[in-house]
Amino acid sequence: MSSKRTDYLSWDEYFMAVALLSAQRSKDPNTQVGACVANSLNKIVGVGYNGFPWGCSDDELPWDREGDYLNTKYPFVCHAELNAVLNSTTFDLRDCRIYVALFPCNECTKVIIQAGIREIVYLSDKYRNTDSVRASKIMLAKSNTSYRQFKPERESILLSLI
Repeated sequence: MSSKRTDYLSWDEYFMAVALLSAQRSKDPNTQVGACVANSLNKIVGVGYNGFPWGCSDDELPWDREGDYLNTKYPFVCHAELNAVLNSTTFDLRDCRIYVALFPCNECTKVIIQAGIREIVYLSDKYRNTDSVRASKIMLAKSNTSYRQFKPERESILLSLI
């Protein structure tokens, strides 16, 4: 008699992998971020990645990181967290978790809190010393929204398409 597999993905690994896979849809040449929203029943209810709004051509708007504000990507790009909330399959995201590659900026944190998401699971906090992330953490503390860093137990997950 066979026994079940023991090397299957944990829920955290699964949802973070979906977030990272979603990031591969981003056209941004520098930073690809994905997000995955899961409800309390471990069902995916939203995914997103960073990119321009619908109808705004990826070939006509700038992808630059530096220069005059309107010649950079920053006024135009929708972050992965915002897209995951907007793309959700339900209007009720209360008590959901959001899995993200990068700790959310202050603008995305507002959206997360307003949507009722109660936990953020992030992979990297490399911008921790920026005012944006500091503001995020202040809002998260005041709203009793928890966050934790994802600690992978495996180095990689291999997907074979053939």
